[in-house]
Amino acid sequence: MAEEYTAVTEGVRVSVRSFYLEDQSEPDQGHFVWAYRVRIANEGARPLQLLRRTWHITDARGRVQRVHGAGVVGEQPLLAPGESFEYTSGTPLDTPSGFMAGTYHMVDPGSGEALDVTIPPFSLDSPHQAGGVH
Repeated sequence: MAEEYTAVTEGVRVSVRSFYLEDQSEPDQGHFVWAYRVRIANEGARPLQLLRRTWHITDARGRVQRVHGAGVVGEQPLLAPGESFEYTSGTPLDTPSGFMAGTYHMVDPGSGEALDVTIPPFSLDSPHQAGGVH
């Protein structure tokens, strides 16, 4: 089973697992694909809405791609205290390993107070890498 990476920011727990997708990857052509499953749990006392996300995707050569956009998987979930939201997405790389980390930009709709929630760094590992890099 894939390792779970977790970070908690002011009562918001973000847990991530990544999975190498052999059937969508073409190692001979330098194309490697991963899925990642994210669970965002509001363990705090106030509702929060996820408005935007920022990802930093680093490949095995140290090249960083920054991805910024609205919501996640086309949604901007509103999480009441005790609620959680899960989604699956993916990323391709042209190296057999790398890692991702980022931030969810959330807001308390009642007060308008903004909160940046840490997405923990997690490994993107494939069976095609020469030894572990992470």
